[in-house]
Amino acid sequence: MSNFAATVDVRIYEPKDKRTTILKTFENINIGETMELVNDHDPRPLYDHFNVRFPNKFEWNYLEQGPELWRIGITKK
Repeated sequence: MSNFAATVDVRIYEPKDKRTTILKTFENINIGETMELVNDHDPRPLYDHFNVRFPNKFEWNYLEQGPELWRIGITKK
């Protein structure tokens, strides 16, 4: 059983759909819930985007840091 409210494995999405899918998923979880983001590289630019769009409203925790698989828990505050 997962501790995540949602999981987004962006490796299965077209590049043009990745960010929209991630942001929509985050917006749809409740405060205190965590979504899991799975990617094939460090999504550091996405972290910067979250800081602009959701300042002080999320926690970003690396669960796995490559080299082939990156998993991040993003908790809504």
